[in-house]
Amino acid sequence: MKKLFSIMAIAALVFAGSLTANATAPTTSTSLVAASTITLVQDDIAQEVDNRTWHQKLKERFIQGGPGFMGIVLVCLILGLAMAIERIIFLNLSTTDTQKLAEDVEEALKSAKGVEAAKEVCRNTKGPVASIYYQGLERADESIEAAEKAVVAYGGVQMGQLEKNVSWVSLFIALAPMLGFMGTVIGMITAFDKIEAAGDMNPSLVAGGIKVALLTTVFGLVVAIILQIFYNYIIAKIDSIVNSMEDASITLIDMLIDYKNKK
Repeated sequence: MKKLFSIMAIAALVFAGSLTANATAPTTSTSLVAASTITLVQDDIAQEVDNRTWHQKLKERFIQGGPGFMGIVLVCLILGLAMAIERIIFLNLSTTDTQKLAEDVEEALKSAKGVEAAKEVCRNTKGPVASIYYQGLERADESIEAAEKAVVAYGGVQMGQLEKNVSWVSLFIALAPMLGFMGTVIGMITAFDKIEAAGDMNPSLVAGGIKVALLTTVFGLVVAIILQIFYNYIIAKIDSIVNSMEDASITLIDMLIDYKNKK
């Protein structure tokens, strides 16, 4: 609609100019009108191009990069994000208020039921810290050394559960840019094959292959950066939980020693 109004306005200017202009400058008026027409049409086309949304541009770049390597890199992104989100949800659910748990267990040990009441508190609490407490309390009737060994052994089991699937995320972080670089090499080989077949160093022959090469590299690096952010968050969360487990283990052993001494 904007183009139609622009053309109609230009036509009116041409008609008015043809009636009022003198006979000595018809060529100049026609040139100015033609230049104005070209400028307005170019502005409209540029505006239409700029009105594309970011996901339309991303889709266009993805298609230009080739469905082969770009599709594989996209699979790495999807799988890596799925595993990273699963780990984040699991780690957040595994987070426990260790101070409150320690206070509840200590109060339970001071009650009439003693160890059984403390074990009941641990059964009703989620997270690896509560599981470690429960394993230590299971050996409380034997000796402090037995309880300490149980806590250390089960702590290693809980660490394995916390770190589950994290190695896959690190694999996709390394794999995505390598696939992008492989697409770069293949794109450059394709460009040189076209030059060899044509027998001429035509820039248009080289541009296509180089464009594919650069797009696969950029996409692979973007995927690696996104997954690296999630990976670092997961590692920091695991370290925080492990520190809480170690502090809770020391606290539990101290509580068991006090419990044994008061019996």
